[in-house]
Amino acid sequence: MQTEKEPQAQGSHISRSTKRVNRKSFGKGTDASGYPASVAASPPLSAQTPATPSHGEKEKEELTLSIPQLQPLPMLFPARSCKTLSSIFVGFSFPRTLSSIFVGFSFPKVRSSFFSPLLHHSHKPFSKLLTEKPQFDSLILGILKYNPHAFTSGFRAPARLKPLISDRHLFLCTIHSIGNQPRVALRFFRWAERQPGFHRSEIPFCAVLEILADAGLMKAAYSVADRALSFGLHGIVDLLIGKYVNSDVTIKLLNLLLWMYTKCSMVERALSTFRKMMDNGFLPEIKNCNRILRVLRDGNRWSEVRAVYHEMVMAGVQPTIVTYNTMLDCYCKEGQAEEAYMLLLDMEFKNFTGCLPNDVTYNVVINGLSKKGELEKAEKLLAKMQSSGNASSYSYNPLINALFSKGFADRALLFENDMLGRGVVPSVTTYNTIIYWLCKMGKVEEARRKFTEMESNGLVLDVVSYNSLMYGYCRLGNVMEALSLFEDLRRARIVPTVRTFNIIIDGHCRLGALEKARKLKEYMIEFGCHPDVYTYTILVNGSCKTGDLAMAKGYFDEMLHKGLQPDCFAYDTRIACELKHGELSGAFQLREEMVARGVSPDIITYNILLDGIFQTGDWDEAYWLWRKMINDGLVPDCVTYTCIIHALCGKGHIDKAKNVFDRMLCNNVSPSVVTYTVLIHAYASKGSFGIAYEFFVQMLQENVQPNEITYNALINGLCRTRNVRLAYRCFYEMQERGLIPNKYTYTLLINLSCDLGHWDEVKRLYGEMLEKGILPDSCTYSVLFKHVGDELKDNTVYYLDNYVLAG
Repeated sequence: MQTEKEPQAQGSHISRSTKRVNRKSFGKGTDASGYPASVAASPPLSAQTPATPSHGEKEKEELTLSIPQLQPLPMLFPARSCKTLSSIFVGFSFPRTLSSIFVGFSFPKVRSSFFSPLLHHSHKPFSKLLTEKPQFDSLILGILKYNPHAFTSGFRAPARLKPLISDRHLFLCTIHSIGNQPRVALRFFRWAERQPGFHRSEIPFCAVLEILADAGLMKAAYSVADRALSFGLHGIVDLLIGKYVNSDVTIKLLNLLLWMYTKCSMVERALSTFRKMMDNGFLPEIKNCNRILRVLRDGNRWSEVRAVYHEMVMAGVQPTIVTYNTMLDCYCKEGQAEEAYMLLLDMEFKNFTGCLPNDVTYNVVINGLSKKGELEKAEKLLAKMQSSGNASSYSYNPLINALFSKGFADRALLFENDMLGRGVVPSVTTYNTIIYWLCKMGKVEEARRKFTEMESNGLVLDVVSYNSLMYGYCRLGNVMEALSLFEDLRRARIVPTVRTFNIIIDGHCRLGALEKARKLKEYMIEFGCHPDVYTYTILVNGSCKTGDLAMAKGYFDEMLHKGLQPDCFAYDTRIACELKHGELSGAFQLREEMVARGVSPDIITYNILLDGIFQTGDWDEAYWLWRKMINDGLVPDCVTYTCIIHALCGKGHIDKAKNVFDRMLCNNVSPSVVTYTVLIHAYASKGSFGIAYEFFVQMLQENVQPNEITYNALINGLCRTRNVRLAYRCFYEMQERGLIPNKYTYTLLINLSCDLGHWDEVKRLYGEMLEKGILPDSCTYSVLFKHVGDELKDNTVYYLDNYVLAG
């Protein structure tokens, strides 16, 4: 049988310049895609039959596209694994697919052996697999030329173009044929990727990313990478690490992905990418290292922060001041303020890589030291900033807050004056801190003056400012003023928060106005602010204080019904309520319930239970609970020891209480003002004022500030021994410390004066007490009347109220 002679595989008989286009045919008779209708509507080659052209048709130019000598295809990926790349093209037949795409174009007569290299490539690198290619770029660019809106959202492709989309191998060839025009490649990719039949995988995305990154179009690369990650195509990282693209492009794209992972807080992905880069010799940019450190810091993953920092330094990534500031912040938040302080000193004296500390550095360490209670070191750093003129409100605010929290209100206010003297303008945070602490100390009128001063200085009051002042008024029982502030807040168009409502609800509960508290909770819901666990805890606590255990349980159950998970504080509140009303078994049942709900009892839970058991006098049960707490891995704190000391003192076992106090110090647990006050009261009541005063001196040496109750305990002991001079010395000293004597203080001194027969002093003290708005109670009147017969009591009250106050 006669066989047809095969054409040359290289197509050398085809001229490079034989590209002839019938331009008249474009622009008229085109389909909706903008592609010539003659091409779009023509049947496949196999369906066409040759026909003898008429004379008129011969005079027309034919729409032809002669294929020039084909050039090598640019390498998609440097070939590391021929096996991997060969799997891409298995079962791929070009001739039939290409014939359907280029219908209407004239091809040389070529047999399938023309593409045989694609079918026999298992031992050739990818760049050698396809040495000849049809002109995909001419096809894509031609469509764009005659339809500027091609490859946009409304573009409908002709059927002949669909193989380029559905066949991933043809798609890759097409993308790389237009790779020298990256914006065209991006446009085609974005359109094709959204078409039916497109095979989404890492390779086509990686191919486009390579083109864009190589052209420096990193914003466009970001959008493509974001699209890939939205489909979970995280294997792009492995392709890049595997060096399937140019190494210069690889590092760009890896850093891009690393940045995206940190930006989206995908911590595990970021860590994985970071470590793969380090293991394969790709050093991440320092900005990305800093971002990883920050996301780990924000997640409180301290050990991993240290590990990443060590890895980057050992690999030769040069830290910047941002790196050091992030590490300092990590140390401080981890509670390692001393380590942060030492690193700062090293930065000052060793000048690490030219990174001298800046304002942020000092502010971070001052904040960490202040929270840790290292006030002396914090003040030294602040002094450095003051001498350099770089101190700001950010430098002062942490120290002011720490001084207030330690009880050094006068020193805190002096720092505020120092700010003003140095021209440092207090910020909203500065004022809010001062207002909050003044309210917590009961100095609401002074807080109100700061509130007004803040407004007059041009600072914008925020919801925190209002909340703090409302909190102060509610603590004093002045809910009406708090409600007035709430209306001011609404008029100022400041949106109240859950905390705002909780403060006012708590104010009503403190006064026992539970019905008003309930109505406010309902109004809160109507306002669109949903009650939280703390809201219900306040209502439970308020119900307990009025003795309504059923209402307390009702609010607790409502919280559960709303789908809110009670926290440890909520359970502690209910347990305390049960114990207050003698329901010891109910308290322990709640403890079992919280464990069953996955809420682990904390040290506060055990302290509440211990205190309740001590009140019943069941020391064996208390010891069992103590051992249970230790076995659960909880370390006794100051409150735990204070509960035991108080129980022992109440039973008259002062020496045993002193032994517990000594053990507390040996275990490095710092006593509180309550601990010292319990011991001072116990010894002073027994007449051992010398030992009581020793505890008072010790607490001052330990910077534990005494309160009104501490001084009352001292005055009580001195009055028992009739030491008038020292009693009045304590009375005036407490006022010098900014502490206000209460009705118990005056009652103790009035009792002493009555016993000594100093009636003029009794009248003076009683008048001073009333002038200060301190109302006497039944105990005060009992003291006043103990030397007066029953028949004269009414006359005595009338005399005191009318003649003493009248002067």
